[in-house]
Amino acid sequence: MQRAALLDAARSLLSEGGTEALTFPALAERTGLARSSVYEYFRSRAAVVEELCEVDFPLWAAEVAAAMSRADSPEGKVEAYVRRQLALVGDRRHRAVVAISASELDAGAREKIRAAHGELVAMIVEALGEMGQEEPRLAAMLLQGVVDAAVRRIELGAEDPAAVTDAAVRMALRGVRG
Repeated sequence: MQRAALLDAARSLLSEGGTEALTFPALAERTGLARSSVYEYFRSRAAVVEELCEVDFPLWAAEVAAAMSRADSPEGKVEAYVRRQLALVGDRRHRAVVAISASELDAGAREKIRAAHGELVAMIVEALGEMGQEEPRLAAMLLQGVVDAAVRRIELGAEDPAAVTDAAVRMALRGVRG
């Protein structure tokens, strides 16, 4: 339970103040633990980040996969893939992941993030193949680039998130149809 409380506090700190806010004193304060107790659970900030990736990325991916499974066509799967990821932008798990991704991480944490992104991209490869993409893996990576760009626009707050989402879906579907 303490580990879960520490991870929850880490998510909050990251989503509120970015990686600079994720400190062991701040974790201790948020959870009511002694600072030395935090070190019993995690050896470093990078260890906190790695565990957040291990816990949160699969949940996020499961939500995207569930949305895709409800679609009845490859185009519907592409739309669900884009829409669900963009709907998650406001979720604090996502804000924490973005803060993590923007930070200076050790090789282990960066590899976990890369692997999790690879799993997300792999979800859409089959649908893109069914749509006739000659290189569905490459198309999936490029499609994820559209999603990532839309995420950045939503996070900037310059445009209406629904308009950004609709534009990203249109661009994605036009792009994968060829």
